[in-house]
Amino acid sequence: MSSQTQGNDSEGMEVPQIPSRLLLVDDEPGLREAVQAYLEDSDFTVDVAGNAREGWELLQQNLPDLVITDIMMPEVDGYQFLKQMREDPQFKALPVVFLTAKGMTTDRIQGYQAGCDAYLSKPFDPEELVVIVKNLLERRAVATASSSDGNPDIAALAGQIARIENMLKGKSGITPTPPPIKIDLTPREQSVLDLVAQGLMNKEIARRLETSVRNVEKYVSRLFTKTGTNSRTELVRYALEHGLTQ
Repeated sequence: MSSQTQGNDSEGMEVPQIPSRLLLVDDEPGLREAVQAYLEDSDFTVDVAGNAREGWELLQQNLPDLVITDIMMPEVDGYQFLKQMREDPQFKALPVVFLTAKGMTTDRIQGYQAGCDAYLSKPFDPEELVVIVKNLLERRAVATASSSDGNPDIAALAGQIARIENMLKGKSGITPTPPPIKIDLTPREQSVLDLVAQGLMNKEIARRLETSVRNVEKYVSRLFTKTGTNSRTELVRYALEHGLTQ
């Protein structure tokens, strides 16, 4: 690697890692508040919903890194909520933890058959929940970093980008002029943003720019900070809405 490339990679100060965003869905206010407080004390950002319908709305607004949901809820239960997520390409690979009073072996088997990634029975140790969440997030990060060309994650992100672009189009089929906005991006940040918007994952971006995956992660973190976004989907949506991609 040339010295010029190395110089670009060391440009600017390292941005602190943004906390993982979790979505907690439970219809018991006391338990919901207690679990939220414990998770936030463990350095997670936590969105909360009192039922599955509210949870689904929050999923559309802020894509989380992981979902924690009760099973026994009015109107739409946890199994139906999980099924709805698994049928949507945007949430198909999203880690889901069942946190529920249904603790029989048959209940756990049913939960895993439905597609949950972990099953924790109430009452539970909050520390165990934190460990489960961290393990699932680390496993997802490793899988994403080691993904190869044509991985379903890349295809899913490309599909999300296409849906965002379609949402921005008017009935006439012409994309409206994005509102003016000024964000000071370095040339390398711009390059990373353009490649993220194309649906490339960090490993492929690193290969394109002849740098390390770690450096790409730093640039993506900077982009999150500068745009006020918390996920790649939010970042792409923001960039497309404000004409930041080239």
